Amino acid sequence: MRIRAPRGDTGGVSFEGPFDEGMKVCLGSRVGMRVLLEIAAYQAADADSLYAGARKVPWGDFLSAKSTFAVSATVRDNAALRHSGFVALKVKDAIADTLRDRLGVRPDVAPDDPDVSVVLHLRGNDVRLYLDMAGDPLHRRGYRVAMTEAPLKETLAAAVLALGGVAHDVPFLDPMTGSGTLAIEHALGARNIAPGLNRRFGFERWPDQTRAAAWKALKDAARAAILPAAPAPIFARDSSQPAMDAARRNAREAAVANDIRFELADARSLSVPPGIPAGNIVTNPPYGERLRAGPGPDPEDRALEALYRDLARAIGRLSGWQLVVLSGNPLFTRAMGRKAEVSHRLWNGPLEVRLLRWRP
Repeated sequence: MRIRAPRGDTGGVSFEGPFDEGMKVCLGSRVGMRVLLEIAAYQAADADSLYAGARKVPWGDFLSAKSTFAVSATVRDNAALRHSGFVALKVKDAIADTLRDRLGVRPDVAPDDPDVSVVLHLRGNDVRLYLDMAGDPLHRRGYRVAMTEAPLKETLAAAVLALGGVAHDVPFLDPMTGSGTLAIEHALGARNIAPGLNRRFGFERWPDQTRAAAWKALKDAARAAILPAAPAPIFARDSSQPAMDAARRNAREAAVANDIRFELADARSLSVPPGIPAGNIVTNPPYGERLRAGPGPDPEDRALEALYRDLARAIGRLSGWQLVVLSGNPLFTRAMGRKAEVSHRLWNGPLEVRLLRWRP
């Protein structure tokens, strides 16, 4: 999907447009985590000015007496306001006091499942207040019903596919699929299935539902744009039967099980059926508990190094296939024996990892 005049910003991308544009991003973004609607910006050097600025916001436009809400905050470079919990509490009090004055009641706070999520970013004295249109983070597509160890977030998997330049019209193979996230995200993209089509968003719980018809129209158009099948074969393999079972369950929930060929196989004996043209091998191999600078006496390192060497040899036996890997261990690049033409730094939870691509 496309947004108009995007601008790179710290930790995200900003853009301007009507409310419908935000709904489109919620529905169609494959890599974004949240969609924040800015409702106020002001200066605050201390707690009093923070509270006073928040009191000026017309909160009655966004919450009713029956709405529940929660406030989260991030804080940086303010000498007087250093604790995010305290900052969130001051804004929470300002919201509740404003609504009490206007509506005669204080709405309930529901930190775990609010109707309206308020997000505050404080940088120096610069305060910006947002409403979280998504509610739950966008990586929660709704199809992950079965888990394996260390599953890949859906948004990170989509970023790997985008940054790796993985085309939809050529064969796709993940030889170490785990719970199937890479293959499922590829199938969703190949069939043009909007990732947010089968989940609910935060803005659907807001009091103002005047845009309900526009939201329905967006979803109807997204459903009409879905292709009947993926244009090229998609293979998802793993040596673990429980992983295969989990991947199949997740693919069924995502409505792409018929687009993916699930096969129990060891990645070290990598092969493709006769007649399948070259395409993309995309995978997230295990990289251990720690990121290390190089091989050492640790048994885990030796086992990983042996796995990486075997996988590199297996890939080398396939002619014409592009390789895209999310790697959390430099031993993988060493095992490949040649420099990747693309190397992007990403984060898999707390771990710094690399998106690597080798052309044939």
